[in-house]
Amino acid sequence: MEVINFDDNPTCTHNHKPLDSVYEPAKTVLIHAPEEVNLLDKLDGYYRFVKSTVLNYQNAATGLFPTKTVGKCDHAKVRDCLYCAAGIWAVALAYRRIDDDKGRTHELEYSAIKCMRGILYCYMRQANKVESFKKHPSPSNCLHSVFNVHTGDELLPYDNYGHLQIDAVSLFLLYLVEMISSGLQIIYNTDEVSFIQNLVFCVERSYRRPDFGMWERGSKYNNGSTELHSSSVGMAKSALEAINGFNLFGNQGCSWSVIFVDFDAHNRNRQTLCSLLPRESRSHNTDAALLPCISYPAFAVEDDALFEQTMEKVVRKLRGTYGMKRFLRDGYRTRLEDHSRRYYKPAEIKLFDGIECEFPLFYIYLIIDGVFRDNTEQVNEYMHLLEPLLHHSYDGFAKVPKYYYVPADFIESEKESPGSQKRFPNTSAQEGNLFLWGQALYIIAKLLVDELISPKELDPCKRYIPPKEQRNISMRYSNQGLSENDVVVHVSLIAESQRLQVFLNTFGIQTQTPQQVEPIQIWPQQELVKAYLYLGVNKKLNLSGRPNRPIGCIGTSKLYRILGKTIVCYPIVFDLSDFYMAQDVMLLIDDIKNLLLFIKQYWKMNRRPLFLVLIREDNIKGSRLNPILDMLAAFKNGMVGGVKVHVDRLQTLISGAIVEQLDFLRISEEEEIPQFQGLEELEFPKHSKVKRRSSIASIPNVVEHLDIDPAMWMFRSTADILSKLSESNSLATQAVLLSILLKSEGPNFITGEGLVIDRLEKVYQRSGSRKNWSNVRFTASLLGKQVDSLAPSITRALVQGKQVTIGVFGQEEEVISNPLSPTEIKNIVYTKCAKHDVRDAVLQQELVIHIGWLISNSPELFHGMLKFRIGWIIHAMEHALAARGGDLPADYLYQMSPSDVKKLLLDILQPDEKGRSWLNRRHLDGSLNRTPKGFYDRVWQILERTSEGITVTGKHLPQQPTLSDMTMYEMNFSLLVEDTLQDIIQPEYRQIIVELIMVVSVMLERNPELEFVAEVNLDNLVKDAFDEFKNDKVRLEHVEVESMQDFYQTPPTGKRGTASYLMKAVMNTLLEGDVKSSVDDPCVIS
Repeated sequence: MEVINFDDNPTCTHNHKPLDSVYEPAKTVLIHAPEEVNLLDKLDGYYRFVKSTVLNYQNAATGLFPTKTVGKCDHAKVRDCLYCAAGIWAVALAYRRIDDDKGRTHELEYSAIKCMRGILYCYMRQANKVESFKKHPSPSNCLHSVFNVHTGDELLPYDNYGHLQIDAVSLFLLYLVEMISSGLQIIYNTDEVSFIQNLVFCVERSYRRPDFGMWERGSKYNNGSTELHSSSVGMAKSALEAINGFNLFGNQGCSWSVIFVDFDAHNRNRQTLCSLLPRESRSHNTDAALLPCISYPAFAVEDDALFEQTMEKVVRKLRGTYGMKRFLRDGYRTRLEDHSRRYYKPAEIKLFDGIECEFPLFYIYLIIDGVFRDNTEQVNEYMHLLEPLLHHSYDGFAKVPKYYYVPADFIESEKESPGSQKRFPNTSAQEGNLFLWGQALYIIAKLLVDELISPKELDPCKRYIPPKEQRNISMRYSNQGLSENDVVVHVSLIAESQRLQVFLNTFGIQTQTPQQVEPIQIWPQQELVKAYLYLGVNKKLNLSGRPNRPIGCIGTSKLYRILGKTIVCYPIVFDLSDFYMAQDVMLLIDDIKNLLLFIKQYWKMNRRPLFLVLIREDNIKGSRLNPILDMLAAFKNGMVGGVKVHVDRLQTLISGAIVEQLDFLRISEEEEIPQFQGLEELEFPKHSKVKRRSSIASIPNVVEHLDIDPAMWMFRSTADILSKLSESNSLATQAVLLSILLKSEGPNFITGEGLVIDRLEKVYQRSGSRKNWSNVRFTASLLGKQVDSLAPSITRALVQGKQVTIGVFGQEEEVISNPLSPTEIKNIVYTKCAKHDVRDAVLQQELVIHIGWLISNSPELFHGMLKFRIGWIIHAMEHALAARGGDLPADYLYQMSPSDVKKLLLDILQPDEKGRSWLNRRHLDGSLNRTPKGFYDRVWQILERTSEGITVTGKHLPQQPTLSDMTMYEMNFSLLVEDTLQDIIQPEYRQIIVELIMVVSVMLERNPELEFVAEVNLDNLVKDAFDEFKNDKVRLEHVEVESMQDFYQTPPTGKRGTASYLMKAVMNTLLEGDVKSSVDDPCVIS
């Protein structure tokens, strides 16, 4: 039976059996114009279509839709229900085009509303889980994704199902905004507004929340592990963009029904998505789940090139004759999948290679995408591919099968010749069983293709903006920025005291003080955080409101109206931090430039950002003055670090700023008004002057020598230590003595001048003012200091597909492969580092901060580095200092200022190769774990020809289940290779191993008839190569070689280069019979 075309046969549905589960208004006899008759008949066909294939299955009590439409199915999945609601809403939008709709617009709209409110009802009953997830975001604290269709009760415990699906919650928020924007009333009261606000808090940090993804199974291996999915991050990004500043009461709302989004957190989602794409996750090289992320309904990608790259990869890798695979080696509903087990066994996914089920659903997504992008060719192509896959009911309605599978009898033939066998549909669309997600999307696609609704009607909040309309955007928050974001940042210079203002005025720098900008108040960002704690608070639901998270530079670049006051905030970089990096003025200047660059890149609002520069008296003491004056002069000239700035009085600049009304802070008469502390102007006696220099400040870095032997004093009595402590003037000596007391007596032991912990704090502060950086780091670690933004910095590295290891070079390391909380990271740092050199615990934090910023802004510096081993990077920096020569002490790195440490890090990441020995090159590249392009692919190719696998330093990389579980281009395979090389303790040796792997790969590539029979022991091959190298040295140069240093010093290429010796060792192994010829060997006589 052919599918009914509503255009060609408008009356064919009149004889269908009556539909009894949804009320159908009585028909009236009217006289219409011919065009309207045609439109009415078209809509009548779609109305019957949606009622027959979707609405008939909506639960009358909850408004939810079952996952299966036959039998006793009480499961309702949030994602499926949302698409059903969207399909019904789309038909309602079409009915708005006619005046006399027979009440159908109302019926359809409220059916969609009932479903959305049904989901909201299920969610709100789990408000306690929302509160728990904000504090402890684990899979066992999240909202459920499956509910009882009849009662709305939660189904399936956490250990039986992967409920953590961020994309489903985000899709709910996105469709909520779309439907309310179209005029529907879904949210009714302030309790519901508060709940939605708290959902936003949960979604904001999706960039660091591994989840189970759209397919509910997490990693491709289906072993219960979660991953960071591009599709989840992208859906969250789109939901946050859509709901930011949105009024949930629609046109009838007021200021307290507006939703707030942390725009800095949203930007981290944006950066994370761009870093992950075109990959879906570490184990999924690509995935059909990316289609609703990059196209309808999310439209999460602004970069056209990235969109095309991702789309092309999805289609190329996953498209089949009967639809698209979800992902490669997907065992879902294949005839080889064991349904009695929830998880797969190791290497089991290899069984599903080439026989993955194909889903027509994704053709529908591509049809909708083609309509939005006005790509008629794409629409026609996928409509043509889809039509033969549809089934048809007795009344002629098209029904979309969920998937097509390869029957068990055809599996071997299909594997031998992919695409050769016929596939069969599942039971959906047969015997009354419908795949409602597919049905709803098909209805949307047909409405768009038949031009009964337009993309603008389906997307009223403008998630997709055609290229020709992007220049005319007037939205407050838009995901479509200019390709060249030429933002001018408005800057106000604030001096913390009047005498500082007078002092700066002598250099031609015009500033204002906090008193001079009144009645405008200047707040630190912590006070703004305190105000936001009241956002989303709801006592009835036991929701505490916004978590205590810092406000980023986008948030502090806006103007705020709070309790009738006008507030501006200065960025967190100007806070009086207790971590010593804030005492390095060169680092402060660098941070200011980086913040301005970040604002320029990511400011997407239609007014100017307002950036406050707070100048403190401490900033201009001693040698800090000239760098600060240079920076202020750059502000005055209008260009700082490549960013255009405009400096003016604050009262002048606020007219061009974005204003946020924080009306959620309205306080009832029973509640106490919260107290906020703004920036107070420092008061000094009249005619007092700023002290420009002190005797100690002009010294670049102070190094104080100990006047005691720490090892000897470890065993002295407490009385002796206290006596020495009272008489010593050396801060370094005081720090060591206090560390001994801290260990033996505890932090609250009373000395002559206070508690041990208090005296340590004083030594820490005095060492900082003297620039005694070694002592600063020593005392900071003893005090357990933790730098701000430690967790986000590690997350920035992780989302770039990297791993971070914390630990000292040559000692045990902790691998961080998933985002962790600041407390967890602090525990790792102090556990792994402080026991070797106490200063390492804070130095490694410094490097994490620097690396986090650099990888976000200059990812090319980390090319070829998959794992950031912080202890090894420190070792590389120490080696670089030693290579420079000079009489530097062994711990010179710890004596350097934080800004000099950052410069040294940049030097080793982009070294000058001229004049550097091969030993130094190998040592540096090995310390950085840097590999050549295509290295991991080469390892895969060797494994394919090595049945017993590869061994290095006692670690074995087996051929199986590696090749069965993974694919060549999979991120997890690259990480597995890095794990295999992890135990190599010499950087130079690691680099020789890398060179050897490249040599072996090239030899196998050039000799396709050969493959290894025995295990490939890389250590033995290097030993053989080195022995040959030693023999040549003796034979040709009469030089005895004792260690491998000469080998490391030898260039890899050229006559008697290391590559030639490595190649000879590999060839000798081959000729000794450790290989076997393939059946295609031309030398074999059959």
